[in-house]
Amino acid sequence: MDSNHQWPTWEVFTQKKQGAAHEHAGSVHAPDGEIALLNARDVYGRRQEGVNIWVVPSNAIIASSPEDAGSFFDPANDKMYRSPNFFKTADGLKQI
Repeated sequence: MDSNHQWPTWEVFTQKKQGAAHEHAGSVHAPDGEIALLNARDVYGRRQEGVNIWVVPSNAIIASSPEDAGSFFDPANDKMYRSPNFFKTADGLKQI
């Protein structure tokens, strides 16, 4: 446990159906990953709304800072190959 006597926080990501992206569902507190997964199942999977759950320790997530938004997300207009419009796809293709 940490200094305020609370179990570590784990972020929970759920997958609604096979092949779909995982989405952040919320967070749970647990002493380890195994218990975090069980807690996440009880809280976020009780209505059989998904097919998969991920749990990640909150302190393992590295995020950008709002102060860095300008330089961090600066568009690369000189690199057209990064644009999805640069690539040709077959007619009738619905999803890559």
